[in-house]
Amino acid sequence: MSLGNRFNPPVPAAAPNIIEAFRTVVTPHISDNMGRHIGARGLTRYNQTGKLVGTALTVKTRPGDNLIIYKALTMLKPGDVLVVGGQGDTTNAMIGELIKLYALEHGCVGFVIDGAIRDVACFTDTPCYAKAVVHCGPYKTGPGEVNVPVSIGGMIVNPGDIIVGDEDGVVAFSQADAEEVLAKAREHEALEERVKAEIANGSVDQSWINNALAKAGLL
Repeated sequence: MSLGNRFNPPVPAAAPNIIEAFRTVVTPHISDNMGRHIGARGLTRYNQTGKLVGTALTVKTRPGDNLIIYKALTMLKPGDVLVVGGQGDTTNAMIGELIKLYALEHGCVGFVIDGAIRDVACFTDTPCYAKAVVHCGPYKTGPGEVNVPVSIGGMIVNPGDIIVGDEDGVVAFSQADAEEVLAKAREHEALEERVKAEIANGSVDQSWINNALAKAGLL
Protein backbone atom coordinates (compact mmCIF):
# COMPACT_ATOMS: atom_id res chain seq x y z
CA MET A 1 0.00 0.00 0.00
CA SER A 2 1.19 3.51 -0.78
CA LEU A 3 1.23 6.51 1.50
CA GLY A 4 -2.25 7.96 1.71
CA ASN A 5 -3.86 4.59 1.08
CA ARG A 6 -2.52 2.02 3.55
CA PHE A 7 -3.79 -0.30 6.24
CA ASN A 8 -1.39 -1.01 9.09
CA PRO A 9 -1.81 -3.96 11.46
CA PRO A 10 -3.60 -3.31 14.76
CA VAL A 11 -1.76 -2.35 17.92
CA PRO A 12 -2.33 -4.70 20.89
CA ALA A 13 -5.12 -3.59 23.18
CA ALA A 14 -4.38 -1.92 26.50
CA ALA A 15 -4.25 -4.21 29.53
CA PRO A 16 -7.71 -4.92 31.00
CA ASN A 17 -6.69 -3.70 34.46
CA ILE A 18 -5.64 -0.32 33.01
CA ILE A 19 -8.91 0.02 31.10
CA GLU A 20 -10.90 -0.80 34.24
CA ALA A 21 -8.91 1.68 36.33
CA PHE A 22 -9.69 4.58 34.02
CA ARG A 23 -13.44 3.93 34.22
CA THR A 24 -13.43 5.87 37.48
CA VAL A 25 -11.12 8.69 36.33
CA VAL A 26 -12.63 11.93 35.02
CA THR A 27 -11.15 13.66 31.99
CA PRO A 28 -10.33 16.96 33.79
CA HIS A 29 -8.05 15.06 36.19
CA ILE A 30 -6.29 13.56 33.19
CA SER A 31 -5.82 16.71 31.11
CA ASP A 32 -4.85 18.80 34.15
CA ASN A 33 -1.89 16.46 34.57
CA MET A 34 -0.92 16.47 30.90
CA GLY A 35 -0.02 20.14 30.71
CA ARG A 36 -3.66 21.29 30.37
CA HIS A 37 -3.33 21.38 26.59
CA ILE A 38 -3.86 17.72 25.66
CA GLY A 39 -7.37 16.75 24.60
CA ALA A 40 -9.89 17.16 21.79
CA ARG A 41 -11.73 20.45 21.47
CA GLY A 42 -14.88 21.29 19.55
CA LEU A 43 -16.51 17.87 19.76
CA THR A 44 -20.01 17.25 21.10
CA ARG A 45 -20.94 14.26 23.23
CA TYR A 46 -24.04 12.65 21.72
CA ASN A 47 -24.58 9.86 24.25
CA GLN A 48 -26.56 10.65 27.37
CA THR A 49 -25.08 7.89 29.52
CA GLY A 50 -21.95 5.79 29.68
CA LYS A 51 -18.19 6.28 30.00
CA LEU A 52 -15.86 5.76 27.05
CA VAL A 53 -12.64 3.88 27.80
CA GLY A 54 -10.84 1.82 25.17
CA THR A 55 -7.99 1.42 22.69
CA ALA A 56 -7.84 3.59 19.57
CA LEU A 57 -8.34 2.06 16.14
CA THR A 58 -7.59 5.08 13.97
CA VAL A 59 -8.88 5.96 10.52
CA LYS A 60 -7.72 8.84 8.34
CA THR A 61 -10.02 9.65 5.45
CA ARG A 62 -10.73 12.49 3.08
CA PRO A 63 -13.67 14.73 4.01
CA GLY A 64 -17.12 13.32 3.35
CA ASP A 65 -15.95 9.80 2.45
CA ASN A 66 -16.25 6.69 4.63
CA LEU A 67 -15.02 3.87 2.39
CA ILE A 68 -11.94 3.38 4.56
CA ILE A 69 -14.12 3.24 7.67
CA TYR A 70 -15.64 0.13 6.09
CA LYS A 71 -12.13 -1.33 5.85
CA ALA A 72 -11.52 -0.46 9.51
CA LEU A 73 -14.71 -2.28 10.53
CA THR A 74 -13.18 -5.52 9.26
CA MET A 75 -10.19 -4.94 11.55
CA LEU A 76 -12.08 -4.20 14.78
CA LYS A 77 -11.30 -6.13 17.92
CA PRO A 78 -13.09 -6.08 21.30
CA GLY A 79 -12.32 -2.95 23.31
CA ASP A 80 -11.55 -0.75 20.32
CA VAL A 81 -12.67 2.86 19.97
CA LEU A 82 -13.23 3.84 16.34
CA VAL A 83 -11.36 7.14 15.98
CA VAL A 84 -11.91 8.85 12.63
CA GLY A 85 -9.91 11.80 11.38
CA GLY A 86 -12.30 13.33 8.88
CA GLN A 87 -10.51 16.72 8.80
CA GLY A 88 -13.32 18.38 10.71
CA ASP A 89 -15.61 18.50 7.69
CA THR A 90 -19.34 18.44 8.51
CA THR A 91 -20.80 18.42 4.99
CA ASN A 92 -21.43 14.66 4.96
CA ALA A 93 -21.90 12.21 7.83
CA MET A 94 -19.06 9.75 8.36
CA ILE A 95 -21.02 7.17 10.36
CA GLY A 96 -24.64 6.37 11.24
CA GLU A 97 -26.76 3.63 12.71
CA LEU A 98 -25.65 0.77 10.44
CA ILE A 99 -21.96 1.30 11.14
CA LYS A 100 -22.75 1.71 14.84
CA LEU A 101 -24.65 -1.58 14.98
CA TYR A 102 -21.95 -3.52 13.13
CA ALA A 103 -19.15 -2.03 15.19
CA LEU A 104 -20.83 -2.79 18.52
CA GLU A 105 -21.55 -6.34 17.39
CA HIS A 106 -17.80 -6.80 16.90
CA GLY A 107 -16.66 -5.35 20.21
CA CYS A 108 -16.29 -1.63 19.52
CA VAL A 109 -16.92 0.43 22.67
CA GLY A 110 -17.44 3.88 21.17
CA PHE A 111 -16.75 6.47 18.50
CA VAL A 112 -14.69 9.65 18.22
CA ILE A 113 -15.30 11.41 14.91
CA ASP A 114 -13.56 14.56 13.68
CA GLY A 115 -16.48 15.12 11.33
CA ALA A 116 -20.24 14.63 11.29
CA ILE A 117 -22.55 11.74 12.18
CA ARG A 118 -26.20 11.00 11.40
CA ASP A 119 -28.98 8.86 12.91
CA VAL A 120 -28.10 10.74 16.06
CA ALA A 121 -30.87 9.21 18.20
CA CYS A 122 -29.24 5.78 18.01
CA PHE A 123 -26.17 7.07 19.86
CA THR A 124 -28.08 8.07 23.00
CA ASP A 125 -26.75 5.07 24.91
CA THR A 126 -23.52 4.54 22.96
CA PRO A 127 -20.40 6.65 23.62
CA CYS A 128 -20.01 8.97 20.63
CA TYR A 129 -18.22 12.29 20.15
CA ALA A 130 -18.38 14.20 16.88
CA LYS A 131 -18.24 17.68 15.35
CA ALA A 132 -21.84 17.83 14.17
CA VAL A 133 -24.95 16.04 12.93
CA VAL A 134 -26.05 16.13 9.30
CA HIS A 135 -28.51 14.03 7.32
CA CYS A 136 -26.39 13.87 4.14
CA GLY A 137 -24.61 10.55 3.75
CA PRO A 138 -20.96 9.98 2.79
CA TYR A 139 -19.32 9.09 -0.50
CA LYS A 140 -17.47 5.79 -0.80
CA THR A 141 -14.49 6.20 -3.07
CA GLY A 142 -11.52 6.59 -0.70
CA PRO A 143 -8.61 6.93 -0.30
CA GLY A 144 -7.60 6.69 3.33
CA GLU A 145 -5.48 4.97 5.94
CA VAL A 146 -6.05 2.74 8.96
CA ASN A 147 -3.90 2.66 12.10
CA VAL A 148 -1.97 5.87 11.44
CA PRO A 149 -1.77 9.04 13.57
CA VAL A 150 -4.84 11.26 13.20
CA SER A 151 -5.81 14.72 14.38
CA ILE A 152 -9.05 14.93 16.36
CA GLY A 153 -10.14 18.41 17.40
CA GLY A 154 -6.50 19.48 17.68
CA MET A 155 -5.45 16.33 19.55
CA ILE A 156 -3.10 13.81 17.97
CA VAL A 157 -4.26 10.21 18.44
CA ASN A 158 -1.91 7.36 17.65
CA PRO A 159 -3.01 3.78 16.99
CA GLY A 160 -3.32 1.94 20.29
CA ASP A 161 -3.65 5.08 22.41
CA ILE A 162 -5.99 4.86 25.37
CA ILE A 163 -9.12 6.93 24.86
CA VAL A 164 -11.11 8.27 27.81
CA GLY A 165 -14.33 10.20 27.30
CA ASP A 166 -17.00 11.52 29.64
CA GLU A 167 -19.41 14.46 29.90
CA ASP A 168 -16.48 16.91 29.87
CA GLY A 169 -14.84 15.67 26.68
CA VAL A 170 -12.24 13.27 25.27
CA VAL A 171 -8.55 12.75 25.98
CA ALA A 172 -5.99 10.33 24.55
CA PHE A 173 -2.59 9.17 25.74
CA SER A 174 -0.15 6.39 24.96
CA GLN A 175 -0.26 3.05 26.71
CA ALA A 176 3.33 3.67 27.79
CA ASP A 177 2.19 6.74 29.76
CA ALA A 178 -0.92 5.14 31.24
CA GLU A 179 0.47 4.22 34.66
CA GLU A 180 1.91 7.69 35.20
CA VAL A 181 -1.29 9.40 34.02
CA LEU A 182 -3.36 7.19 36.30
CA ALA A 183 -1.19 7.86 39.35
CA LYS A 184 -1.24 11.63 38.83
CA ALA A 185 -4.99 11.62 38.21
CA ARG A 186 -5.56 9.74 41.46
CA GLU A 187 -3.39 12.26 43.34
CA HIS A 188 -5.39 15.08 41.76
CA GLU A 189 -8.64 13.43 42.83
CA ALA A 190 -7.40 13.15 46.42
CA LEU A 191 -6.35 16.82 46.40
CA GLU A 192 -9.76 17.93 45.20
CA GLU A 193 -11.45 15.86 47.92
CA ARG A 194 -9.38 17.75 50.51
CA VAL A 195 -10.38 21.05 48.93
CA LYS A 196 -14.05 20.05 49.00
CA ALA A 197 -13.74 19.28 52.69
CA GLU A 198 -12.14 22.69 53.29
CA ILE A 199 -14.92 24.45 51.37
CA ALA A 200 -17.50 22.60 53.45
CA ASN A 201 -16.09 24.04 56.70
CA GLY A 202 -17.49 27.43 55.69
CA SER A 203 -14.33 29.43 56.32
CA VAL A 204 -13.69 32.49 54.16
CA ASP A 205 -9.96 31.88 54.51
CA GLN A 206 -9.15 28.89 52.27
CA SER A 207 -5.67 27.46 51.79
CA TRP A 208 -6.26 26.44 48.19
CA ILE A 209 -7.20 30.03 47.29
CA ASN A 210 -4.40 31.54 49.37
CA ASN A 211 -1.80 29.24 47.84
CA ALA A 212 -2.76 30.24 44.29
CA LEU A 213 -2.76 33.95 45.14
CA ALA A 214 0.55 33.69 46.99
CA LYS A 215 2.18 31.89 44.07
CA ALA A 216 1.11 34.74 41.78
CA GLY A 217 2.35 37.37 44.24
CA LEU A 218 -1.17 38.61 44.97
CA LEU A 219 -1.31 37.84 48.66
